[in-house]
Amino acid sequence: MDNNAHRPDKPSGSRRDFIKNAAIAAAGFTIVPRHVLGGKGFLAPSDRLVIAGVGVGGKGRSDLNSFYQSGKADIGFLCDVDERMIATSKERFPKAKFYKDWRELFEKESKSFDALSVSTPDHNHAIIAMGAMQLGKHVYVQKPLTHDIYEARKLTEAAKRYKVVTQMGNQGASGDGVRQLREWYDAGVIGDVHSVYIWTNRPVWPQGIPWPKDKPAVPSGLDWDLWLGTAPYKDYVDNLIPGSWRGWWDYGTGALGDLGCHLIEAPFRVLNLKYASDVQASVSSVYTAFGQRGFFPDSCPPASHATLTFPKTDKTLGKVTMHWMDGGIKPDRPEELGPDELFGDGNSGILFIGTKGKMMASEYAANPRLLPLSRMNEVNVKPTLARVPGSADGHYAQWVEGAIAGYGKTELSAPFDLSGPLTEAVLMANLAIRVADIPVPRKTGKGFDYPGSNTKLIWDNQNMRVTNYEAANQFVKREYRKGWGSLG
Repeated sequence: MDNNAHRPDKPSGSRRDFIKNAAIAAAGFTIVPRHVLGGKGFLAPSDRLVIAGVGVGGKGRSDLNSFYQSGKADIGFLCDVDERMIATSKERFPKAKFYKDWRELFEKESKSFDALSVSTPDHNHAIIAMGAMQLGKHVYVQKPLTHDIYEARKLTEAAKRYKVVTQMGNQGASGDGVRQLREWYDAGVIGDVHSVYIWTNRPVWPQGIPWPKDKPAVPSGLDWDLWLGTAPYKDYVDNLIPGSWRGWWDYGTGALGDLGCHLIEAPFRVLNLKYASDVQASVSSVYTAFGQRGFFPDSCPPASHATLTFPKTDKTLGKVTMHWMDGGIKPDRPEELGPDELFGDGNSGILFIGTKGKMMASEYAANPRLLPLSRMNEVNVKPTLARVPGSADGHYAQWVEGAIAGYGKTELSAPFDLSGPLTEAVLMANLAIRVADIPVPRKTGKGFDYPGSNTKLIWDNQNMRVTNYEAANQFVKREYRKGWGSLG
């Protein structure tokens, strides 16, 4: 364990200020193709892709396995701050070299791998992905692409600047379901869509709770300071790793970050949505024994409803209103749906409301259906869109193939120019949710008001700021912990 593991604002192993100097180094750095390096064991990029994984437990492990199963990828390096997460991956890829600090991996091995998979908690996605792109590495980043709106914009721009092949880990984007929905809509089956409802039963981890007061010892094998990364320093607490971090704003992005990219992706692709023009939200509250509303700024609320407005696109006649509901909140059942027929998939769903009808899908846009369900036997639209081999499971091989082919040579389902704006929409909804939960002392009398829950936040997309509620802008871009650099 690093001696600095418990020291605030002191990242362990700065690797000679790698982050600070990455942009400068990239400007003068020439990426040498692996086949030029020569030597035994080196294959041309046209043959196989050598991948390094940062965050290799849980989803990170399954992602690496999926890349390997494409038949055209080798897993060369495993990097994780928690040695407890590495055991299974070590067994699966025994020839892979292990690192604990991604900065050391980049510094020592940049000429030995072609692409990077990022599957850390949300708060460290952007800084790792940016560092890899600056080295000319293709990147696959788990959803949501970033923790902040600003980060999503910067990664979207960087993918074009460094001409690398990118993909976000929302595998439903490669599924047949979203393509079926697009074909129905393009054929005019439900007319012009003006409203979309999206819902989920998530979170399935604690939210709306105070930060724990206990200060247990850091488990053996975990480098807590490295795990914190860009986030503010706090002492280690139990039950945060591996999954409950999603409910804490410093590290996760709540239910939206977990499922938003899976559910909102279909409306984005079907309707060609991009950047929202405004957003508003309301949240559920936790009350104390004395009837006072609890305020837990570290934690996401137990349930929320956010409403985003998107401008007219080339696929719509006017603006589109999108409703996001989590924590078990659902929209009213469509009148076309029978009383015993499943709404969405029971836990999550997507509902498109058009001028001539409605269509619905489950999580990942799977199982698309027209409403009433009897229309499924009446409507026959010829397929017009190519399917991804393997459907959603082919999302991984698609990126591997794209990286081998090179930038701009193949079409991908979730490159950053598509998944970046999608992530911004997810984080715009979160911005409104956070604003709705901020108490303001009443000018007269006791208690607090929550003016953010009654305000429509107007978004200046070019300048990335809310124009009518300044308190919201603190959530557009956070400051990284000292010593962890910035994205510019």
